[in-house]
Amino acid sequence: MEKIGLWFVRPDSYTVWSYEEVCERLSWYKSVMEDKKPAKFIICKHVDADEKNLSSMTLSELWRKHDELSKAFDELWHAVKEEDLDLTKLKKPEVSFLHVKVAIVYKLLENCCFCEHRCGVNRAKGQRGFCRLGKTAYVHSWFHHLGEEAPLVPSGTIFYGSCNFRCAFCQNWDISQENPFAGEEVDARRLARIQEKLRRTGARNINHVGGEPTPNLHIILESLLYLDINVPQLWNSNFYCSTETMKLLREIIDIWLPDFKYGNDKCAERLSGIKNYWEVVTRNHKLAYECGDMIIRHLVMPNHLDCCTEPILKWISSNTPRALVNIMEQYRPEYLVARHPEKFPEIYRRPYAEEMKRAYSLAEKLGIVYEPVS
Repeated sequence: MEKIGLWFVRPDSYTVWSYEEVCERLSWYKSVMEDKKPAKFIICKHVDADEKNLSSMTLSELWRKHDELSKAFDELWHAVKEEDLDLTKLKKPEVSFLHVKVAIVYKLLENCCFCEHRCGVNRAKGQRGFCRLGKTAYVHSWFHHLGEEAPLVPSGTIFYGSCNFRCAFCQNWDISQENPFAGEEVDARRLARIQEKLRRTGARNINHVGGEPTPNLHIILESLLYLDINVPQLWNSNFYCSTETMKLLREIIDIWLPDFKYGNDKCAERLSGIKNYWEVVTRNHKLAYECGDMIIRHLVMPNHLDCCTEPILKWISSNTPRALVNIMEQYRPEYLVARHPEKFPEIYRRPYAEEMKRAYSLAEKLGIVYEPVS
């Protein structure tokens, strides 16, 4: 491993860019990572909202304005990507597209629909739904992560407390389930400072993870108002986001890192307590695929190749063929599976080598590019 400053960097974090497919499929992310292009949130700051008083607008009015500005964003993004437009030559508006997004997300917080649980509680006043969070965000740790996919490391990873899943095998159960409020309480300005420090000390991206970042959407979006350094934004999520959340993130996220856990609703409900999983997560993968670079993660679980791995890989090959896929072998019995193995006998072990070989062989047969990121 090569040492840069205080950090040791994996050699494959450099050699991965020798793969033509990686460079082509992660071209936007790479250009922002290398400071050759501005991150999407910076482009948002240059789209004039042409409004002075967002607080007086209704949610419906704000969404109409959002849809209008989304088109303006696409035009500006195209000019930045294809015509080498220099944003520094443009004056920042007083009220931007990003301000509109922040205004919307705080109204949504009053009737929370950040994820597809759609609890409808007023988190702005301290009410709590499935994620158990009120208005406050809790950051349990933030650091340069060297164990992520090669194109991402060192990744400026921010671990948020709590989650909208109840995975029986969760490896981060301490912060996601049992002690979600034990982290540092952060407001938007503090979160912006964390992101700035991570980037200035060598992070290739800001990796919003957890737990789950989705319940913290309001703090994350607002933090970007105070972030002036160029850095790719990465959404590392279970992808149980609502359509509203996906609309707000569309012009913010430079690279998506979703989990694709289950190939059916039955496994999702039994192992993660989630309903309507397949419809929601496939929808969100399609939405993200249309508006940014993507690495999809699939954790291979023992005895779940027929019901989960195979349908997931087939769906990816048909619907998101340009996405890179990390076929992960890191599953181990954790949390409730380790405590109550009699309830989860089929996943109370690591995947066999034969199971991983079968997953890799299927990916190769389907033409999925997985090796550079697995």
